[in-house]
Amino acid sequence: MENLYYLMYDNPAYVDMLLGRINSYYLAATERAFELAGDLIDIHFIGNDFGGQTGPLLGPELFDRFMKPQLEAHARLAHRFGKRLMMHCCGGFRPLMPSMIAAGIDGLHALQPDCAGMDPAGLKKDFGNYVVLNGGLDSKAFLIQGTPDQVRKKTLEVMDIMSPGGGHIAGASHDYILPETPLENVLAMFDTIKEYRSY
Repeated sequence: MENLYYLMYDNPAYVDMLLGRINSYYLAATERAFELAGDLIDIHFIGNDFGGQTGPLLGPELFDRFMKPQLEAHARLAHRFGKRLMMHCCGGFRPLMPSMIAAGIDGLHALQPDCAGMDPAGLKKDFGNYVVLNGGLDSKAFLIQGTPDQVRKKTLEVMDIMSPGGGHIAGASHDYILPETPLENVLAMFDTIKEYRSY
């Protein structure tokens, strides 16, 4: 990945060719899946990590130049088949979110509140009317280290911020629940989400 970022400056034509080849494969495979099993699919889910703990791994200019066109192609394909496009992205990528939304992404997955710029209240205020926010429950700290009561309290706190008006899918801030997470904390999170939704 580090080499790819250097190439964006040193050999942008090569990066265009590389990303184009990779993306054309995934677009063709996805289109075939939609043709064969589209009635069983609601969401076109893609993933890439553009953020680190302290912020984006590349700036908005490079993102718009190289990554946004690839995402736009996936959004066009998903929408052509009547599907929503959700993207998994770890880390602090807030400065890239306007471009992601402009590219046609309908949802952003596994938001990490412990990363720079990813405070749930700020995300809800600035982007909650434009994209579904998925995640926001810190899977590295409170979900692993907290007690079940602390997990319940934190889950309610995040949902009180993110859920009003819709546009939030409550869940852990990772693409899966980490194996070191105590089972009682997993159950506390899901039970609290279920109870909250019933209101």
